[in-house]
Amino acid sequence: MMVFLVRRDLRLAMRRRSEVLLPLVFFVVATSLFPLGVGPEPQTLRTIAPGVVWVCALLASLLSLGGLYGSDFADGSLEQMALSRHTLASLALSKAFVHWLLNGLPLVLVAPLIGLLFDIDRDALLTLTLTLLLGTPVLSLLGGLGAALTLGLRSAEMLLVLLILPLLIPVLIFGAGAVVAVASGLSANGHLSLLGALLLLSLLGAPFATAAALKIALD
Repeated sequence: MMVFLVRRDLRLAMRRRSEVLLPLVFFVVATSLFPLGVGPEPQTLRTIAPGVVWVCALLASLLSLGGLYGSDFADGSLEQMALSRHTLASLALSKAFVHWLLNGLPLVLVAPLIGLLFDIDRDALLTLTLTLLLGTPVLSLLGGLGAALTLGLRSAEMLLVLLILPLLIPVLIFGAGAVVAVASGLSANGHLSLLGALLLLSLLGAPFATAAALKIALD
């Protein structure tokens, strides 16, 4: 069932490629503007790079969360899935996986190129990529929970941001902190371990919480 849902959502996404590319374009443009605005001083760029990249990645992920369940809710597909023998938790997990494939994974792949704009050294660049690889799935899982909680509500996009941002702050702190630690000559194992723990907790809890939120929205 999950394979079917993933393939279905990927096919639908290919029909609206402009919407799929919007978060990636935003991420690239937003991060590229900071070296122009701050100036070419390498030390300054290296200092602000982790926070800038992570904040832009977080905002780029939020851009596409509004339609995660909206189209299925509008055309009745979500109700049909809820009535099937398959659980809503599997639907939530597949939706989060597709969101990560289309939004999180491109950010991970582009991050090394963005890091070069900020003159980040090799070790810090590898750590930045690793933190994004661990952290972006958390953004998708918790973002799916927020999308389910605000499904069918007025001003859903604004409510989604207000609900999800406080939950994503730890990911931002540990992700940027790992890169800062490596750049300072320290170990990033603690930050990476905490990111891994957040990912594990999100995988175990977010799909079921999302399923409960979807049931409430469909009642």
